[in-house]
Amino acid sequence: MAATQKPMRYGHTEGHTDVCFDDTGSCIVTCGSDGDVRIWENLDDDDPKSINVGEKAYSCALKNGRLITAVSNNTVQMHTFPEGAPDGILTRFTMNANHVIFNSDGTKIAAGSSDFMVKVVEVTDSSKQKTFRGHDAPVLSLTFDPRDVYLASASCDGSVRVWKIADQICTTSWPLLQKCNDVINAKSICRLGWQPGSGKLLAIPVDKVVKLYRRETWDSQFDLSDAFIMQPLNVVAWSPCGQYLAAGSVDGNIVVWNMETQECIERMKHEKNYSICGLAWHPKHRQIAYTDTEGNLGLLENVGDGKKPNDKVASTVTKDYNDLFDGEDDDYLNGDMIEPQSSPKAGANEDDGDDLMPTSGHLRRAIIDDDDNSLDIGMIKANSNLEKEDDDDDQTGGFPALPPSSTQQPFYDGPMPTPKQKPFQSGSTPAHLMHRFMVWNSVGIIRCYNDEQDNAIDIEFHDTSIHHATHLPNSLNHTMADLSTEAILLACESTEELASKLHCIHFSSWDANKEWTVDMPEDEDVEAICLGQGWAACATSALLVRVFTVGGVQKEIFSLPGPVVSMAGHGEQLMIIYHRGTGFDGDQCLGVQLMELGKTKKQILHGDPLSLTKKSYLIWVGFSAEGTPCYVDSEGIVRMLNRGLGNTWIPVCNMREHCKGKSDHYWVVGIHENPQQLRCIPCKGARFPPTLPRPAVAILSFKLPYCQVTTEKGQMEEQYWRSVVFHNHVDYLSKNGYELDENAKNQSVKEQQELLMKLFALSCKLEREFRCMELADLMTQNVVNLAIKYASRSRRLNLAQRLSEMAVEKASELATAPEDEEEEEDFRKHLNAGYSNSATEWSQLPVRNVQQDQEMEDAEETDAYEEVEEAPEVHKQSKKNVLSEEAGSYLNVSSNKKDPVVPSANVLDTMNKYSKKTSLSSSRAVNKQNPPVIKPLIPKPKTKQALAISFFQARTLNSSEKTVEEKEEKAGNESHEVKVTVQESTENRRPKTGFQMWLEENRANILTDNPDLNEAEVIKEGMSRFRMLSSEERMVWTEKAKGGTVNDLTEDKKRKRPTADEDEAKKNQEQKPEDSNLSKKPKPLDQSTNVRLAAFAFKQS
Repeated sequence: MAATQKPMRYGHTEGHTDVCFDDTGSCIVTCGSDGDVRIWENLDDDDPKSINVGEKAYSCALKNGRLITAVSNNTVQMHTFPEGAPDGILTRFTMNANHVIFNSDGTKIAAGSSDFMVKVVEVTDSSKQKTFRGHDAPVLSLTFDPRDVYLASASCDGSVRVWKIADQICTTSWPLLQKCNDVINAKSICRLGWQPGSGKLLAIPVDKVVKLYRRETWDSQFDLSDAFIMQPLNVVAWSPCGQYLAAGSVDGNIVVWNMETQECIERMKHEKNYSICGLAWHPKHRQIAYTDTEGNLGLLENVGDGKKPNDKVASTVTKDYNDLFDGEDDDYLNGDMIEPQSSPKAGANEDDGDDLMPTSGHLRRAIIDDDDNSLDIGMIKANSNLEKEDDDDDQTGGFPALPPSSTQQPFYDGPMPTPKQKPFQSGSTPAHLMHRFMVWNSVGIIRCYNDEQDNAIDIEFHDTSIHHATHLPNSLNHTMADLSTEAILLACESTEELASKLHCIHFSSWDANKEWTVDMPEDEDVEAICLGQGWAACATSALLVRVFTVGGVQKEIFSLPGPVVSMAGHGEQLMIIYHRGTGFDGDQCLGVQLMELGKTKKQILHGDPLSLTKKSYLIWVGFSAEGTPCYVDSEGIVRMLNRGLGNTWIPVCNMREHCKGKSDHYWVVGIHENPQQLRCIPCKGARFPPTLPRPAVAILSFKLPYCQVTTEKGQMEEQYWRSVVFHNHVDYLSKNGYELDENAKNQSVKEQQELLMKLFALSCKLEREFRCMELADLMTQNVVNLAIKYASRSRRLNLAQRLSEMAVEKASELATAPEDEEEEEDFRKHLNAGYSNSATEWSQLPVRNVQQDQEMEDAEETDAYEEVEEAPEVHKQSKKNVLSEEAGSYLNVSSNKKDPVVPSANVLDTMNKYSKKTSLSSSRAVNKQNPPVIKPLIPKPKTKQALAISFFQARTLNSSEKTVEEKEEKAGNESHEVKVTVQESTENRRPKTGFQMWLEENRANILTDNPDLNEAEVIKEGMSRFRMLSSEERMVWTEKAKGGTVNDLTEDKKRKRPTADEDEAKKNQEQKPEDSNLSKKPKPLDQSTNVRLAAFAFKQS
């Protein structure tokens, strides 16, 4: 008995419509392109309730009193039903959602969008979202597995995918549909359906047949077709009992099959042959509501009633069928047992039906199950998981389909391979968009317009002095672009007629011919391109990287170990990211190569694994403005190459922390290290921005993921290491011959040392003296002296003594470093990485003079008091100082003829290359050339710590000491360590005055009486007390001082010559590890000086 077809009625304005019933079937709900949702009590209802949900409504779903709609402002909204009150936005996309559905219990919704995304959202808590990525074109339709384990989706990329909801990974994929670039161009909207109840079968309308796939094995079970169907099917819908399947076609035909017999039991023709785009079964009665693309609503009644007598039989067959399949340990034969039952009626499969034998297993079925188009579904299935990921991974894709023998279980239960990420250009938006960014970088923006009127490319430069804006026709359909200050590079994929081409517009060329094009060999497509300084490169589908000059000369070619993902260039550096292998469980498996294409070509990173956040993929790769490689993953983590730690990657920012909503993202356009800026475009509810209106660039700050950054300690540690990491480029650039801004360099060092000093003070307060020593190890020489002052002032005398020992060690270490520097430079050239862990030590040497200058100022006040006592010695010494300070400004005193990178007006910048030898043996060479005239006194600390460091140092220096001390003041952190060595060696030789001897003895008394005095005031008070002594007492002290001087000088003579001789031996040991030198060299100083320093400085009478 045929079903009754009611006359259709107008429902919405013409355009796409969707239809569903409410839970009880008491009303029909439709939505359409007029943006309204209408609630019909029945087909004859002339006054349906209308709810306006937006400008256009693409899809609607209804369950548990909640109405979900996908509307044209790219959101999925919720309304109460039947009241129609807005109840919030469940999720957003960057383009409109095409289909929304509820799961079986109404707790979750799924939505598929034109931005290729599928999202599953909890209805009660929309912050619980899962995003499924993998489609390469707009998503057409979705269906939930009734058991809530899987989700199936169909897309314009031609594939139907099955996703495991919990893991967000693609379980299988079939290339069944015709590819297209948008929903409006799709031959069919391919509304799929999962069989209610057991969810055993997935129905997919493919051209004029409905293909049914078996759950878990994902084999094609059988096809349903009918001669009545003349045009492709658009939509399928299961009856609530799962026994009937209805399908609607693009020419207005509706057919219904009985699933047990696979017979077509209903055929209905649309009165005007409009395309059926919505189909819904009544939850209780045998009714089907349907809508068409002209906005009309129709109803079929009594569907399948004629088959009542067979229902019992049918249900018993179903029961057996269920018993056969539902067991946990599904026997692998079961699939085949059912096959003969269905094959006699399976249309295209009939001819092979009698060949089925249990022993042939899935292999045999793979050969049999050919559909009308002779697609070998079995073989497609064998490759299904990775069909989209190149064909080199067939064996993994084949796991579920080909068990070796019937004794084994048919299901592969291990980790599933992740679809490989497609190649992309950094700073570009998806290629299917009509208006898109081809690249947005620090030089400019390239946009592509591809619509009915125009196919063109617009190039805009941030700095118009580089070049004016340009408009180019895009007749070759270029899909990739890069932009530098020299050239524009474009590339297109191959077509049937044309080869893939690389096209360069070298606008900075001084000749008239500024463009060149290269055709790739046959079957080789350009997949990624980039520009550097004077060169261009492209990576191709043949796993080759081809390098060209910017003028078009072909240069090196080399092979990649895997398919390229992206590449970037900056100056001489080329970075390539590619697939090292297949990732599992949602992780990508990427490798990175970093090369330098300068005069000496070398590889810095040799395909090292690229660290990505779990279950994420790469979204941006490039260089900071200063040339440090960086990349960003889909979880918003920005990582940067840390050249100071053996070329490791350090996360420097988490962009998700700056996002307000879960579906908001930042789209990176550039990274700057100085100032520290991450330049990006905020995208609300999207991953990338539209071309219009012009997006605004936001600036995010960097933050290293150190622990406890809410505490003062954690905050300062993060700032210190961030400063260190973000100034590694200074060493790299100076090594590569770039001129650098000294002020910026010094400023960064000052900032780092200030942070260390603050941390030191904090640790002192917390009485963590060991930690203080660890911090002091990171400090420069001068800041260690500050730390000694601070420790003394805080009455931490043990710490102060240890710090002064450390200062001695640092000094001797530094004294030998310049000697070794030349050899170490050569040694570095041979390193694969181009820089090693100690690069920062080597390269930071000429930096730090800020703190020293400060100390010099501090000390000047105290100098006056001491000059009185020291005048006679000053005169003696100054006779030797023949050259004035000006002489220094044009004589290069450096014994080590290396002063690369940093041009300096100050002679003393070059003097820091002196070795320990010069310091200890009176710097004879220096004296001959130009001992600069120095103020007689050295910086004085103003605390009682003057005892250990300053008081002894304060005496007049002989010329070698002056040279070295002056070095200290002007030249930065090399001298950093020389200072203490010199101070202590000179202290051994320096004649003492009677006043000094007296002050040594009586200092403690003065401080006891006046604990608040600073250094200058202690000396002043001492002088006044010394004057009050009788002349006899003063004479006694003077005699004492003379005696002491003789002893000191003789002791010094004994030690002086061997030190100079030792030095020759030390030169031969330059290549030995620094620390072995350290342990040996300071010893002669350590014992005498430190004992005396300690005895004096820490006397607590």
